[in-house]
Amino acid sequence: MTARVIIAAAHSGSGKTLLTAGLIGALRQRGLSIEPFKCGPDYIDPGHHSLVAQRQCRNLDAWLFSAEQLQRHFCQIAANADLAVIEGVMGLFDGYGALDDTGSTAHIARLLQAPVVLVVDAGGMARSAAALVAGFQHFDPQVQIGAVLLNKVGSARHADLCASAIEQHTGIPCLGYLPRQAQFKLPERHLGLVTADSAKQTILATLESVATTLNSTCQLDRLLALAQTAPAIDLEPLERTTIEYPQRPVIAVAYDPAFSFIYPEMHECLQAAGAEVALFSPITDQQLPAGCAGIILSGGYPELYAAELSVNQTMLNALRQAHASNIPIYAECGGLMYLTEAIVDHAGAAWPMVGLLPGASTMQQRVSLGYRTVHTCHDNLLFSANSHVRGHEFHYSRWENPDPSKAAYRVIAPNGTTQHHEGYQAGNLLASYIHLHWLANPSMAQRFVATCHAWAKAT
Repeated sequence: MTARVIIAAAHSGSGKTLLTAGLIGALRQRGLSIEPFKCGPDYIDPGHHSLVAQRQCRNLDAWLFSAEQLQRHFCQIAANADLAVIEGVMGLFDGYGALDDTGSTAHIARLLQAPVVLVVDAGGMARSAAALVAGFQHFDPQVQIGAVLLNKVGSARHADLCASAIEQHTGIPCLGYLPRQAQFKLPERHLGLVTADSAKQTILATLESVATTLNSTCQLDRLLALAQTAPAIDLEPLERTTIEYPQRPVIAVAYDPAFSFIYPEMHECLQAAGAEVALFSPITDQQLPAGCAGIILSGGYPELYAAELSVNQTMLNALRQAHASNIPIYAECGGLMYLTEAIVDHAGAAWPMVGLLPGASTMQQRVSLGYRTVHTCHDNLLFSANSHVRGHEFHYSRWENPDPSKAAYRVIAPNGTTQHHEGYQAGNLLASYIHLHWLANPSMAQRFVATCHAWAKAT
């Protein structure tokens, strides 16, 4: 079983993404192969880890996945690396709710029996760092906090003060620190960090600088020794039914700077279900991929590229014609925004879009964020009616379906009541703000590809 370690933190904003990516880079500088993972639902941080590891980062989500799915998926992906480095999500114990840590980093640490390295933002504290670590140390005895890393440290003396206090009062070793320096900052925007594809060279230069620094300020040998204490949990890979059609239907998947929120397992699941995946860019391409029998419009940042999307009338018309031909179309979050009549940006400018959904999607100041449980209102491209599905939501825009009878889902509150209706469904079109994980719902790909194959066969 691959050695493994989880990089967690007391709270969001502690710098765990920067430190995780920096550690991956520092370990790779030593010639080790690192398999990166990210806890929870996230499309952005994994891109940074993939960039520096030169391996595809995978998400581990203990709320979307069953325990067995998560463990077996991890074992399969991590098997061929020297070390698995797993970035946590939010604070160590933050999950589905205040009284339940389901889906939290701690939950995943228990499932994987993985030691935790706690990142502490040491700015403005010294001995108090020990009190913080002690609280986390005793909160859940089943979670092994094996070491501490300090971030935003003012000097080597400051690091020594914090480390001495932590080690004296908790017995947990402090493996090192990252100094507070202006160049150790990743570019950000309204949904978090800038995606790795959008500023690859800048981000890579930052992460390489962090990696080089950590090689001198962090005891990497002790980190490796800690990772190797994780016990074996070797399990068989997840079984994935493979379907073959006489002619594989072509699924056109939007992928460019405006549409990049895709879990890699989506492609794998579609291919296993018998499809050929063809990427296209709604920003620059003039037509859909040849032989297109289905379309997936993923999430991303269409609001940042609204002008480019709006001016590409050829692609807008191609999508309208595809819908008129009843080609199956699935749109998620940013994809939903693209299918509305217009995107209204933060400045109030309205940019005409495809227009398959009535009304505009309008940018807001507040984010809609969190796990969601939904029930399907009708049979649709992915599920049968009354299916119980888990997903997540993360967006700053708002779109209201003027016809509730065409809603795709009922969003269910923790007490089982319906909070509101969500999304849009009409014929072979399904659009929603709810992000789904295809590997967590194995039948999704088979149902979608079968619908696309039936359409292709009938035309």
